[in-house]
Amino acid sequence: MVSTEEQIMAETQEENVVVEAEEQVEETCEPTPEEKQKLEELEAQRTVMNSDAEKHKQKRDELNAQTKEWKAKRDALNGQVRELVDEAGKARETRDQYNQQVRDAKVVRDEHNAKVSEIRAKINEIRPEKAEKDADQPSLGQMKKDLERMEYQQQTQAMSSDKEKALVKAIGELAKQIKEREKTEEGDEAIKDLVAQLREAKAKAEEAHKAVAVAAEQAQSAHDKMLSLYQQADAIRKEADAAQAKFVECKQAADEEHRLHIEQIKSVHEINKSADGIKNRKTAAKKKKADAQSKQEAKEIFDKFKAGEKLSTEDLMLLQKSGYL
Repeated sequence: MVSTEEQIMAETQEENVVVEAEEQVEETCEPTPEEKQKLEELEAQRTVMNSDAEKHKQKRDELNAQTKEWKAKRDALNGQVRELVDEAGKARETRDQYNQQVRDAKVVRDEHNAKVSEIRAKINEIRPEKAEKDADQPSLGQMKKDLERMEYQQQTQAMSSDKEKALVKAIGELAKQIKEREKTEEGDEAIKDLVAQLREAKAKAEEAHKAVAVAAEQAQSAHDKMLSLYQQADAIRKEADAAQAKFVECKQAADEEHRLHIEQIKSVHEINKSADGIKNRKTAAKKKKADAQSKQEAKEIFDKFKAGEKLSTEDLMLLQKSGYL
């Protein structure tokens, strides 16, 4: 058993420890001048960094807005390019269709021209009998060639008024002779049917030739339209590429501002940790003081308990929490 003297000594020592703890707590509750200065410096740094972080955030948001605008412009321009390219593709298909029509019409024209040549050959087989009777007269074909030459000369060559009148008169006379010759040949039963066939073949050949010309003109028109559309698409594509470059530029700048914003926020967090470390030391000191006071109160209650005084439930709980029971 512990003697009364030993117990008194232990309680005295414990009381001294409590007093010392209270004195130490009193000393540590208030921050030192160095800690106050450090807290002020940290607060100033935090204010600056928060301001910088906000500036980077605002700049980032502005750049992100510009990025969205450039993206929308780029997408709109690319949409126009796609539409123009689609139209150019349709124009290409149209051109190819007309080119096929040209090829088909040429085949038909060549077939009819071949028939014209065939019929003319048959007519020429019959003509020599008639040509022997009038050998000094040129053939109908030669007369027509002469007429074409004279007409071309009259249309393309510069000449005096007298010469032009003489040429026009000669053209008229030759045209009259050709008509008379054609009437004569048409009246010849031997070649009358062949002349009809010749006229029909020539008409069909001419019709096919016109079809070639029309289709060729339409093919050229579609080709020109196709080239124009591709040129427009190329011009707009350059604008889209420029918008893409600005989009990338703004995106990279926005990412950089975001990185700087995050860096400043992290720095603020570090400052907060440092400040909290100083403040936590004050809190710990306050807690230590409260614990010392609680222990002193428990000791006083325990003294009452030993003296046989009646204790409340709250007093008993405090003794139990403090380890006296």
